[in-house]
Amino acid sequence: MTTNINDTIIKAYKGEKTNYTPTWYMRQAGRSQKAYRELKEKYTLFEITHQPELCAYVTRLPVEHYGVDAAILYKDIMSPLPSLGVDVEIKKGIGPVIDNPIANFQDVERLGMINPERDVPYVLDTIRLLTKEQLNVPLIGFSGAPFTLASYMIEGGPSKNYSKTKALMYSQPDVWFALMDKLAEMTIAYVKAQIDAGASAIQIFDSWVGALSAADYRYYIKPIMNRIFSALRAKQVPLIVFGVGARHLLLEWNDLPVDVIGLDWRTSITEARKMGVTKVLQGNLDPTVLLADWETIEAKTKTILDESMQDGNHVFNLGHGVTPDIKPETLQKLTKLIQAYSAR
Repeated sequence: MTTNINDTIIKAYKGEKTNYTPTWYMRQAGRSQKAYRELKEKYTLFEITHQPELCAYVTRLPVEHYGVDAAILYKDIMSPLPSLGVDVEIKKGIGPVIDNPIANFQDVERLGMINPERDVPYVLDTIRLLTKEQLNVPLIGFSGAPFTLASYMIEGGPSKNYSKTKALMYSQPDVWFALMDKLAEMTIAYVKAQIDAGASAIQIFDSWVGALSAADYRYYIKPIMNRIFSALRAKQVPLIVFGVGARHLLLEWNDLPVDVIGLDWRTSITEARKMGVTKVLQGNLDPTVLLADWETIEAKTKTILDESMQDGNHVFNLGHGVTPDIKPETLQKLTKLIQAYSAR
């Protein structure tokens, strides 16, 4: 790894005292950056991620432009699925589209198993390039969680109500749990390889699991997540779980062997603590606030930081990802505000 690493964010993830509240932004790599948009005119997302030098450049850009305390690997949660035999394409304006959706036990049995060094060497080479030569901040690796991945694999693409996913889960539980087992093993192998290559922390995105009730989460999902995080604990890096619209699942997550819980904008730090959440928290400015005037952005950011500094265990982030219409200079200014206002 490069020398003089700013490890503030890792200390914060471990619940240690820091000189200021560290920050990074979900989907900070790409989206609104001019240099990235120019690249996307020439290459698809998968083409960028298959070229380590190019992928490292995109991953590094926001650290250089925004001054954030961590990089997050540029890739998609769909990146490991082709190695399982899933035919996935990222379509502009739609998102991931899968031509061979899961519908029965035979479909699950046909899925392969990932061998990261063989199947996604470009991901691992990108991590090594970044952590050994290019970054002066930690690199966060990530994976999609089984429910969120399954929702795409069953629906065939993005969904508003996850009706096919839930229908399979309720009516064919044997198929469901077989699929969860496959995806859990894939996640464990994939994430361990990222850590071995140099990732300093891991975020598991269960972006859409908020669509389930707490009772269904406990039965259909929680044992799988417990298995994944328990397996990853041996690697001794901070583990983060995040989802959208998942306020009702926060205490379920608090039970898991994770270090950090990511909040979306619907639940404040103070509210989470009053509910009984004890883990380090990450979040949670509504990304759309960054489209408002600076006075509004500043006020809402300071409100979160006031709670953060009182709480003492917090990493600043957005409640979901950067959108393409957010100006890079706004994120640059936001980072400076966070670091200056929270200095202690």
